[in-house]
Amino acid sequence: MNHSLHTPPTASIRDYIQLMRLDRRIGIYLLLWPTLWMLWIAAGGIPPFKILLVFIAGVAVMRTAGCIINDYADRDLDGFVERTKDRPLATGRISTTEALILFALLSLIALALVLSLNKLTIMMSLVGMLLTISYPFMKRFHYLPQVHLGLAFAWAIPMAHTAITNELPTILTWLIFLATVIWTTAYDTMYAMSDREDDLKIGIKSTAILFGDLDKAIIGLFQLMFWFCLYLVGKDLELGLSWKISLVVTAILLIYQQFLLRLRLPDDCFRAFLNNNLVGLVVFLGLAWPSLVEKLPNLRELVAGLLT
Repeated sequence: MNHSLHTPPTASIRDYIQLMRLDRRIGIYLLLWPTLWMLWIAAGGIPPFKILLVFIAGVAVMRTAGCIINDYADRDLDGFVERTKDRPLATGRISTTEALILFALLSLIALALVLSLNKLTIMMSLVGMLLTISYPFMKRFHYLPQVHLGLAFAWAIPMAHTAITNELPTILTWLIFLATVIWTTAYDTMYAMSDREDDLKIGIKSTAILFGDLDKAIIGLFQLMFWFCLYLVGKDLELGLSWKISLVVTAILLIYQQFLLRLRLPDDCFRAFLNNNLVGLVVFLGLAWPSLVEKLPNLRELVAGLLT
């Protein structure tokens, strides 16, 4: 008897890279930027190297773990969506057991990282894990999974605050948290707009479907709210010229995203989504530039010492 038809294909390294989205790292960047914002604000400049390293590694690990549990939840649906039909779990190149084992390993790495922080941050990380695991299933129950993703991404904000200060989050911290939730909801709605027709066919819910013809206007409102939150952050912290420049550049980028969305073409909606990586970078530079410039002479001395 020929058993070849019943033997699943052997997964390659590329399949695992695709499962963890390490070939498409935009999600890691979008999660990382707000985390860096809060670390810099809480530390009043460059944060302690250990904490910085833990959060960068934690962001990468949790984002890859989140992608695995997302594909596990959508394994019976991704095959019907043009953009996701070739994913390893949807095609069977990686089994559900293998995916769950990899998710468990990454979760253990994340746990090891967070255990190096203070007790308050460890306790708060439990909420973050719950949000990460539950997010992929929300699109079956309500039309606001993008808001749920925003909460999951933004939970790194209070964690970053407590890791630096070992104190409960302040009102300013929650303002940055709110800004991140709004921003994430806006850009993930752009992402959902590129899949809207497929999602309608298979019954997946999203803000892109909920908003309908008002999608661009509501995204614009979210962008305005996000920008205003950033303005309030800068006003509260009395930030200087670099922050004001970053606000101007951020406004230009958000307007450009609206230009990309104007015809609702899937490829342009996806380009608008990707453009938010620049938004995160610009906001970070606005916050971090003074502290980085202050350290620049030391970096020059270090480089000169290595070359001599």
